[in-house]
Amino acid sequence: MDESGLMPRRRRYSDEQFGPTIERLMVETGTTYRGLADKASLSAGYLNHIVHGNRPVPSNDVLARIADALEVEPEHFREYRIRVITEKLESMPELIDRLYKRLA
Repeated sequence: MDESGLMPRRRRYSDEQFGPTIERLMVETGTTYRGLADKASLSAGYLNHIVHGNRPVPSNDVLARIADALEVEPEHFREYRIRVITEKLESMPELIDRLYKRLA
């Protein structure tokens, strides 16, 4: 809660990396590693490794289970959005070329 006694509004999309985003959401929801692990059907140790960057960002299926357990949409995570964009771009080579020319 902030000074006014209101809960801060949760951002729809995180601009942080995956681990810090999970950690922030855990703090906001009062969730422990063990609690998140139970809700997402994962081990607390595995989650700890993800949060601290010792493991890569998991598959979209696992990411969706973590998102559900933390009561956010998978799109909340930047890495998920990047994967969706990459999949779309792979089916549109002409757009890849136009974007590359514009950004390069």
